[in-house]
Amino acid sequence: MGLNYTDGCVNFRDFGAYINLILGKDLLPEGKFYRGGSIDHIDQHAEIEHVKSIVNLRNRMDYQPFEVNYYHFPMQNKVEKYDTSQKEVRKWLNIIMQLFEDQSLQYPVLIHCLSGKDRTGIVVCALLMIMGVQVDAIEEEYLLSEGEVKLSWIRQAMEGMWDMENYFSRVDLDKVRKNLLG
Repeated sequence: MGLNYTDGCVNFRDFGAYINLILGKDLLPEGKFYRGGSIDHIDQHAEIEHVKSIVNLRNRMDYQPFEVNYYHFPMQNKVEKYDTSQKEVRKWLNIIMQLFEDQSLQYPVLIHCLSGKDRTGIVVCALLMIMGVQVDAIEEEYLLSEGEVKLSWIRQAMEGMWDMENYFSRVDLDKVRKNLLG
């Protein structure tokens, strides 16, 4: 088993590398940001040895405690995550983005939820917006996910975050950009 699609981690990919492929230029660091679905099938740390930090967006903890930095940001299933204008979603995203302010955050980072497309898609979208990635590339990267994904959903999520300085009022976006792009 491992962290790739054929081994069971649905929607696993290096989203920095995919953005670079979509844009046809080196905009983002590669090998630094990964996204995917459940990692419950992974049972040995050696299978994820290159990942230094895991961001779990599911409601429950992962089954295996690996020797990595582990961050858990659950969101209730009843909340419509794509509606980023909701107070709960905004608070959740601000808390997650605060993690990326921290210069001690170790990379590579794996961001995951159950299927790697909804919660993960919104967090990845927010990170890409903060890094200044153009909208059509963010949309295309999101649509690479298998399962039910809709362009209207990710557009709704982006629409709620357009005014990033106000939306991420609890976050130092310059620090986040420096940490992500450095």
